[in-house]
Amino acid sequence: MRTHQLVLRWIEDQLSEGTLAVGGRLPAERSLAEQLAVSRTSVREAIRILEAMGIVRAGVGSGPDAGTVVISDPTAALGSALRLHVATQHLPVADIVETRVLLESWAAARAKPDAPELARAAELLDDMDTDPGTDDFLALDVQFHLALADAAGNAVVSAMMGSLREAIQGYAGKMTANLPDWDATAARLRSEHREILDAIRNDDGGRAARLVAAHIEGYYREAGLGHASGGP
Repeated sequence: MRTHQLVLRWIEDQLSEGTLAVGGRLPAERSLAEQLAVSRTSVREAIRILEAMGIVRAGVGSGPDAGTVVISDPTAALGSALRLHVATQHLPVADIVETRVLLESWAAARAKPDAPELARAAELLDDMDTDPGTDDFLALDVQFHLALADAAGNAVVSAMMGSLREAIQGYAGKMTANLPDWDATAARLRSEHREILDAIRNDDGGRAARLVAAHIEGYYREAGLGHASGGP
């Protein structure tokens, strides 16, 4: 086992045992190196890996933000990994967005009508009605769909949804150039968003799931992704 892996294993054990938790700080680099009998270079390498995985945030200098803090942001690592694999063309975009359809349909069917995230979703729809630019519209669209996923109350599904959205967001933006009339598409998407939110608030999960699937598939079909499921 390489020495930086010893550091990773120690930190994993500390988290599993509850000795470390979100908001907690890792020992100082020198202290951790001495404790584990490894080089400070190995400690730094392990911390860089954990940062890329969204497990910690490394601060420098002094003060309240100094030190390496446990944060836990699973979407960061999953989204980054998916983007890279999409870039290699090992994971087809069509397959990724089809998986997103499955997750979003599941989440819409189980979203709680009184979930506080739905209020945020409604605010995002109001923001979309102000006719923002295409990029801003798509950014709001991402937040809306993630709010619906969060309303289902499943942390793993929320993390997976966030990573899938991150992996295809740039691709979805590029595909707007294929749309015959962006304004017409944006108007249709806004209307469909309202229908989805209304179905969830009316506790009609089955209808919400069907609407989400049709909404997503319709966008990518219009934008020319062929038979693939997926959309903004």
